[in-house]
Amino acid sequence: MSAVLKKKYYTQEEYLAIERQAQIKSEYVDGEMFAMTGASREHNLININIASELRAQLKSRPCEVYINDMRVKAKKARSYHYPDIAVACDTPQFEDNHVDTLINPSVIIEVLSLSTEAYDRGAKFSHYRKIESLREYLLVAQDQPLIERYVRQGDAWLLTETAGLDTSVHLESIDCVLSLKEIYDKVAFEPDPSS
Repeated sequence: MSAVLKKKYYTQEEYLAIERQAQIKSEYVDGEMFAMTGASREHNLININIASELRAQLKSRPCEVYINDMRVKAKKARSYHYPDIAVACDTPQFEDNHVDTLINPSVIIEVLSLSTEAYDRGAKFSHYRKIESLREYLLVAQDQPLIERYVRQGDAWLLTETAGLDTSVHLESIDCVLSLKEIYDKVAFEPDPSS
């Protein structure tokens, strides 16, 4: 997220009316609207690589993969977000007939950047945890081959880390495997100054 658009509080209905007409995307948290920022080349490459891998693996299954522009509502958190990737299985459910606000994602993936990392780990994840259908949440690094995977286990979330281009992550909730070599295809990492 970037900045509050105006220091004014909006109802969810006002937000949706404004957002559906806007030229730029904004997220909504408890009455405030926040303009979205652009993404780096690496962010875009990682995002499309993950979406491509998931789409290929889910092609003949009752799941849909959404990238960047599908708004997700965390009803209990009074928030709307645009995750980098959201996956919905069985029958995707939407807030209304506009079919632009998903309410039942199974998996949400965020590609970390310097400007959003703290938010993606903190407040945004707190909002996402309130989505009852959500089973897995992935945080994907841009500066190194690293994925943090959170899995819902009752009321708790279990964290596992996967690092290195020769590793992979199994998404149990949708039975997909993400190879880090494929996720980071064409992404160049800065050399480690401590090496």
